[in-house]
Amino acid sequence: MTVTPETVLDFWLGDHPSQPAVLETKQKLWFQKSFETDRTIADTFVTTLADLAAGEAKTWAKNGARSRLAAIIVLDQFSRNIFRGHRFSFTHDPMAKNLTLTGLAFNEDRELSEVERVFFYLPLEHSESLDDQKMSVKLFEELAREARPAFKDFCETTLDYARKHLEVIERFGRFPHRNAVLRRPSTREEQAYLSEPGAGF
Repeated sequence: MTVTPETVLDFWLGDHPSQPAVLETKQKLWFQKSFETDRTIADTFVTTLADLAAGEAKTWAKNGARSRLAAIIVLDQFSRNIFRGHRFSFTHDPMAKNLTLTGLAFNEDRELSEVERVFFYLPLEHSESLDDQKMSVKLFEELAREARPAFKDFCETTLDYARKHLEVIERFGRFPHRNAVLRRPSTREEQAYLSEPGAGF
């Protein structure tokens, strides 16, 4: 099976990502941890992830905003499904972030629907850079302001998560919940934070 940008977008966003129905049909896929979903993504897209990481991402990114978005989704989202619980789940984050930043420089996010923009911006939210986090919040604030009524609540929720990510980076300079997977020792303050209910993302 040849995987194209359209293959990725159809799987992740469905046929009509600009329509409110996508929120009902796809949120479980996006945000609910599932062994079955992880296995499906690994079986279908692991070779695509390797190809994009090896340079194919540049080719996809040259073909427009939605093609760039597809590459971002594979590198930023599918990598987390494929390598869940392993340090490799974060290996492709810098490449995904660079695709986002370049796309922003060309205003490609303005060509996308609300849901598409969320996934376009997420590499910044996943970054441990304070500057990236501030940019993430700014972009999600804009998205929440501009969202159509049917997407308003969803975009407000994504903004809330962006702000929570920023708060963690402002406090610790990194995401403590990644420490174990990345084999980083946690400070006492981080250990106390990680013991709190709901800590991490």
